[in-house]
Amino acid sequence: MYELKTKETDNSVIAFIEEVENIKKREDAYKLLDLFTETTGLPAKMWGPSIIGFGSYHYQYESGHAGDAPLVGFSPRKAKISLYFATGDTHREVLLLQLGKHTAGKACVYINKVADIDTGVLKALIRQSIQFLKETYPKS
Repeated sequence: MYELKTKETDNSVIAFIEEVENIKKREDAYKLLDLFTETTGLPAKMWGPSIIGFGSYHYQYESGHAGDAPLVGFSPRKAKISLYFATGDTHREVLLLQLGKHTAGKACVYINKVADIDTGVLKALIRQSIQFLKETYPKS
């Protein structure tokens, strides 16, 4: 059976951020930590070795694959900062048009720095993602 690599851990979020080598990226990680914490009202937790997540939900696909994931999160990676929101929500695409300089994959939104984006739109993305996931997975 497949085992998820990204699980909630007891590792320290602050210790993880302090290990970010690039000072500007570390500063942005602290800005995002404050913004996500304030917007979600939830404590930050480490998910796997490198994702800072907020809240959690349990999903199960038609294939039977199931697991737990953070409602929203971010990771200050070397190349770019990854932002994690719900996929499959059409409102996400509308908000992304207003976010500012970013690229988007299927599951992640990538930014170079917080200064490149509209933090008000980021807060809206966070709230929308949580609402969408709670509606989609009400038993979480």
